[in-house]
Amino acid sequence: MARTVGELGEFGVIARIERIASRSGRAVELGIGDDAAVLKPPPGERLLVSTDAHVEGVHFRWKTTAAVTVGRRALVANLSDLAAMGGRPLGFVLALAAPPGLSLRSLDGVVRGLAAEAERHGCPLVGGNVSRARETSLTITVLGSARPGRILTRRGARQGDRILLTGSLGGPALEVARAARRGGWIRQVPEPRLAAGRLLARTPRVGACIDVSDGLEADLGHLLDAAQGGPLGAELDPEALPTPRGFGPACRRLGLDPLKLAMTGGEDWELLFTVRPAGPRAARLSARLGLPVTEIGRVTARPARRRRGAGGWTHF
Repeated sequence: MARTVGELGEFGVIARIERIASRSGRAVELGIGDDAAVLKPPPGERLLVSTDAHVEGVHFRWKTTAAVTVGRRALVANLSDLAAMGGRPLGFVLALAAPPGLSLRSLDGVVRGLAAEAERHGCPLVGGNVSRARETSLTITVLGSARPGRILTRRGARQGDRILLTGSLGGPALEVARAARRGGWIRQVPEPRLAAGRLLARTPRVGACIDVSDGLEADLGHLLDAAQGGPLGAELDPEALPTPRGFGPACRRLGLDPLKLAMTGGEDWELLFTVRPAGPRAARLSARLGLPVTEIGRVTARPARRRRGAGGWTHF
């Protein structure tokens, strides 16, 4: 009986993935099993496409992350990109690369994690590829849709806009740091703010939007740099940054700076967005979105000076 992906073989691995993850969706006309999937977006909507890689040793480590959590977090990271655009999921494709020695137990766990988030958010696996590699990686391309005029982008910030954030910052980064220093499992899987993104896209006077994946400092910089008419700056209130209960003391027990971790930790997958000065206040937005929303600063005309290599996650 096969115990590893190498023993099972390429087509056996594909069949195993299909048995665990194959699901139909409203937009899927043809899914797994052909040279390409066929999807049909809802009438009048535009297609949204985003891709991300989840690489062993970079985004996760087997000794601290259960296989099912690896799968869940990989898909959530992609779904968060759709949320930041105000989109609804249609389906996703998976390019899985793995060493021949990867156990079938680990493979099954990863696929079950993907399937759980796919089922929960209506985003079925519709195809992909399997290949050999030195380490495990999951490259996911997610497809979604949104109506023209209801698509959020990074480009809409203006001077004077208020800067707001859903949820809280730092929890995922704290868990990663705790697991690295003291052992144990990373279990937290943040929620992709899909419903909130769609509601924001229909809310008047919302400017720009981005999801916080690389850290607040880095992703706010992306949003400010993308503004039409040139880069803008920002004034933030550090005291206003929302963090989970007990975050400060937990950071200090690990010798970490709470503010720095909240600003640069990453993988929060919250929505960071701007609202015109006359737009709705945080309390009203919180009631509309059904989750906490905090105003953390405002957009200024003068671009902030950024230290080279400072703040947030970068790959190179």
